[in-house]
Amino acid sequence: MYRMQKIMDEYAGGVSSQFKTSGTLLEKGKELLGFLRGDAANLAAENLNELMRCWESVHRMHQAEAHVHSLHFREETRWPGYYFRTDKPSMNNKDWLAFCNCVFNHSTGEWKMIKRPVKYLVGNAAGSAAQ
Repeated sequence: MYRMQKIMDEYAGGVSSQFKTSGTLLEKGKELLGFLRGDAANLAAENLNELMRCWESVHRMHQAEAHVHSLHFREETRWPGYYFRTDKPSMNNKDWLAFCNCVFNHSTGEWKMIKRPVKYLVGNAAGSAAQ
C-alpha cells in the first residue's frame, strides 16, 4: 500500500510533485506499478482483516494502473483541479474533450485505451460552460 502511494505521488502527479507529471514520469510509473502487480501474487493474510487489506491493496493497485494509463493516453493538461503535464502544458478541448476508457485483459496483462466522444443531452460544451 505504501509503495503504491509513493509511486502515485511521485510519478502520477501527486501532492509532493505539486500535481505535475510528464510522459517520461508516467512511463516509469507504469513500469513500477507492473513490478508491484507482480509482487501482489506474494500477498498473504493471517486473518480475515488482513485478507480484506490484501484485497483492498490489489483493487487499489488496478485502479492506480488504470489512472496512470489514462493520464498517459490523454495527451494534455487537465488543470485546474486535476493534473498538469509538463510535457503537454495546454488544455486541448478540440481533441480531448472526451472520455478515456480503459480495459485490462487479465490473460495478456495488456491495457487497451479507448477515446469516446462526449454526448450532450442538452446544449454543447460552450453552452454548458455558459450556464
